[in-house]
This record gives sequence, C-alpha cells and structure tokens, in this order.
Amino acid sequence: MGEILSQLGHLFVQSIPTVIFVSLLALILERLFFRPLTAILKQREEATLGALKRASEQSAAAEAKSREYAAAFQAARQEAYRLRESNRRAALQERDEILKSARESSESLVREARATLQTEADSARQQLATAVRSLALEITEAVLGEGAPTGPWEIKEAVLGEGAPGDLEGSVSR
Repeated sequence: MGEILSQLGHLFVQSIPTVIFVSLLALILERLFFRPLTAILKQREEATLGALKRASEQSAAAEAKSREYAAAFQAARQEAYRLRESNRRAALQERDEILKSARESSESLVREARATLQTEADSARQQLATAVRSLALEITEAVLGEGAPTGPWEIKEAVLGEGAPGDLEGSVSR
C-alpha cells in the first residue's frame, strides 16, 4: 500500500503541471474566447429581441394608423354620401319647383287661351247672328219683294199671319 501511495503521490506531482496548464488554458480561453463570444451572442440576442419588440411595436402602430385611416376614410365616404344625398335632394326640390312653376304657367296659359277662345267664340256667334239676320232680311226681301217686312215681328206676322197658332209674342220680348 505504501507503494501505491507513493505512486499516487508521484502521479499527483506529475499531474500538477498538467492541471496548471489546463487551468491556465481554461482561464485564457474564458477571457479571450468564451467571454467575448458570450458577449456577442448576448448582444445578438438583445438585438434580435429588441428588433422583434420594435417590429411588434411598429406593427401595432401601423395597425392603429390603419384603423385611424380606415375610420377617417369611412367618415369621408359618409360625408361624401351625405353631400351627394343633399345635392340630390336640392336638385329634386329645384326640379319640383321648376315643374310646379311650369305647370302653373301652362295652366295660366290654358286658362287665358280658353278665355280668349270663349271671347272669340262669343264674338263669332254674334257676328254669325248678325250675318244670319242680315242674310235672312235679304232673302226675305228677295222672296217677298220690295214691300217686304223688315223687322222680326213683321216677318213673323207675314209668314204666320196675325193671330196664328204658336204665336211667340209672349215668349220673346221686343
């Protein structure tokens, strides 16, 4: 057992430079390689997470802006529809007023034309009655001769005779 311990001690002493060398190598690698590598990886992770966070924030901001624009666009569209409807109603009202005015004007023209036509018809009737009387007197004079009666009662008496039945003397005034 003593020999084993002595071999172990000797092995231990021989391994000390290896342990020191490995520890020194680990320390150098830690400081020169792993620490900067870990820092770079940490920076990349932070940058990635930061970029993702910024992208998420920008996406949310863009979504909010999109909703604002959609709301503004919808409000503008409704305003345009309201204006169009207002203009349409104004145009319809103006058209109705024009039609009403035209109707009234045409009715007035029709009334005036009817009144003028009635006046002309009455005038034509009077002229026709005068012409008929004149023509009747001329025909009577031509048929009965020069001493022919000239008034309407004289013509009646001459045609019907005095006191003839159907005497119209009471129904027509002189």
